[in-house]
Amino acid sequence: MTSEVIIDVREKEISIALLEDKDLVEYQNEPREASFSVGNVYVAKVKKIMPGLNASFVDVGYEKDAFLHYLDLGMQYSSYEKYLKQVESDRRNLFPFNKASRLPDLPKDGSIASYLSVGHNVLVQVVKEPISTKGPRLTCEISFAGRYLVLMPFGDKVNVSSKIKSGEERARLKQLIQSFKPKNYGVIVRTVAEGVRMEELKAELQTLIKRWEDALAKTQKATKYPQLVFEETSRAVALLRDLFNPTYENIYINDEAVYEEVRQYVQQIAPERIGIVKLYTGKVPIFDNFNVTKQLKSGFGKTVNYKHGAYLIIEHTEAMHVVDVNSGNRARGVNGQEANALDVNLGAADELARQLRLRDMGGIIIVDFIDMNLAEDRQLLYERMCKNMQKDRARHNILPLSKFGLMQITRQRVRPAMDIRVEETCPTCFGEGTIKPSILFTDVLEQKIDYLVNKVGEKRFTLYLHPFVAAYINKGIISMKRRWQFKYGFGISIVPSQELAFLEYRFHSSKGEFIDMKQDSDI
Repeated sequence: MTSEVIIDVREKEISIALLEDKDLVEYQNEPREASFSVGNVYVAKVKKIMPGLNASFVDVGYEKDAFLHYLDLGMQYSSYEKYLKQVESDRRNLFPFNKASRLPDLPKDGSIASYLSVGHNVLVQVVKEPISTKGPRLTCEISFAGRYLVLMPFGDKVNVSSKIKSGEERARLKQLIQSFKPKNYGVIVRTVAEGVRMEELKAELQTLIKRWEDALAKTQKATKYPQLVFEETSRAVALLRDLFNPTYENIYINDEAVYEEVRQYVQQIAPERIGIVKLYTGKVPIFDNFNVTKQLKSGFGKTVNYKHGAYLIIEHTEAMHVVDVNSGNRARGVNGQEANALDVNLGAADELARQLRLRDMGGIIIVDFIDMNLAEDRQLLYERMCKNMQKDRARHNILPLSKFGLMQITRQRVRPAMDIRVEETCPTCFGEGTIKPSILFTDVLEQKIDYLVNKVGEKRFTLYLHPFVAAYINKGIISMKRRWQFKYGFGISIVPSQELAFLEYRFHSSKGEFIDMKQDSDI
């Protein structure tokens, strides 16, 4: 199986697509200046205590207060609280962390009102981004994730991932980390650390400790609350960190600055694989070039076709995701209805596993498969679903089919499910239902070009159009594009973009900056 990562960097957002054998299996999209990302650390103020929920609401600067439950204070909250007071009491000299005292663990059945009060300063980390009407979810158990290790201040244990099966390797890793781990730190050794040399583990641990020390330095100087004291690495590296696998064949990036960041990151964690990071310089949009755009438009939406006319209906409610499996216009198999239902359901299990990763669907997922009478067929479907989900990095749990033919799945949710609108708003009527003649569209484009060249003075630019329109403008020996170049200069480039609707267009300057030329009166 070949795996490739495609990173599309735009002015306001960044998108990462993971392809396995050219098929899109994971997609992440975030604003470049995203706030309240998982992993960010804040010094924040308690706004409200809710004894009935045994929780509090904390101001981290989001429009809705963040939620902090008593159980999320962590066993070492008392140690954190005491050390935070020592840091805030002296704005000049930072109290050494290795001299911080460890206090007794919090009781599991305690009350939050005994430890927090309104106006209280707390050091918190985002564990869930704002979802729907809810604010961020917080924890006081601070952690810093690296490629091989997870650092936990005020921890005292070294734990090794249970996915490392070799007892000898587990013992080696645990002994290594304990040999150079400083006082007052706990470490979790991740699965990918299997077989990694001591020098690499030690270097990463020092990097993670430096992040914690930098966060403490910002905490010491904080004068306004809430205050962001640690922000996750650049969006590209943060998104790539958990996705990255040294077996990837290529990582393509269309932005030079992000390309350098990713190169440095790969150089740090897998220097022998630095050659897989490549700068994409083609004129066609990077997602179009690697067939990602088309797969996004066919993979998202309410209806998803998968094979031989069968399809899934995916609905999202406030409480759960609901999936209905339909055989569609598929002809009955030669072996009868039962064999046909099994074949459709097995195909649905394959597609659903891909959809869960692709859309990052979390929470409760209920799947209504086609009814099957044989118990061995139902067991086969359950085993197929479990096998397909083994590639999923998110924690999940799958139950066998109920007597109603329903499968219940729970999947870890830390951010909103990916929702991409595949329906296109008419770019000419803006949803009003009537348009002016589309034959005049090229006249409007020429007016825009004339204005851009002769009034704005932009001599070199790129015009992105729907592939059908671009083909019409480029057709012929003396094409419309060529006539425009003779009239307005040869700095005009026409590039097809699958992302655009039929009569939609987009101008970009020679530096790649978007030029807004749209008006409600267009066409």
